[in-house]
Amino acid sequence: MSDRRPLIAGNWKMFKTQDEAAETARHLVSLVKSVQNVDIMVAPAFTALSSVAGEIADSPVALGAQNLFWEKEGAFTGEISPLMLVALGCRYALIGHSERRQFFGETDETVNKKMGAAIHAGLIPVLCIGESNAEREAQKTFSVLETQMKTGLAGFTADSLSSLIVAYEPVWAIGTGKAATAAIAQDTHAFIRSWIKTNFGNSLANSIRILYGGSVKPDNVKELMDQPDIDGALVGGASLDAATFSQLVCF
Repeated sequence: MSDRRPLIAGNWKMFKTQDEAAETARHLVSLVKSVQNVDIMVAPAFTALSSVAGEIADSPVALGAQNLFWEKEGAFTGEISPLMLVALGCRYALIGHSERRQFFGETDETVNKKMGAAIHAGLIPVLCIGESNAEREAQKTFSVLETQMKTGLAGFTADSLSSLIVAYEPVWAIGTGKAATAAIAQDTHAFIRSWIKTNFGNSLANSIRILYGGSVKPDNVKELMDQPDIDGALVGGASLDAATFSQLVCF
């Protein structure tokens, strides 16, 4: 673990009604209220943002959104603007999650638009990148990640990306119970940091937090977090239970 402050983020995906989300958030706050050395974020469904915001107020837990649209307002039925998220108390926004790419046509170009919208609105963007199992077996991991970063971050400067967080999520490890070994994850994170250094300079490369996401659980979180280029975790299923998630936060 580096001296970068770790972030443990929970993506609740399409789970939990408004009341269920509020109850989980309330329980989580009670378990992590004294945590000081780790940043914590949860991203509930849009319908639960308001109720969760109320439960985590004045706690170490911050609010994130699972997605956003790139326009402030307009005739875009079913979409949520960055300004709406900010008004609800969101500080973070996931952008380009693998499930958005896989099921909803998200591309590196739309990711780029959403990055700009999030930054302009003052949200902390969590750029999600990762390769499929087929791409990994074809030894295309680094080229896939490079393309996703090159296009997703096109047109930005190091200064404009000062709040950027990158989440590496090997698609083959999400929800499968298979996690990359700590060594594999570290090698990939080191590549990401090196690419940031080459394209945006030492300062951003040294300060940027790179999260690992892919079947992170209490029994593997410590080994992952001990790696020098892993600065936290983007957690899916294990974040749905407050007690389990709190174990990850307190790794």
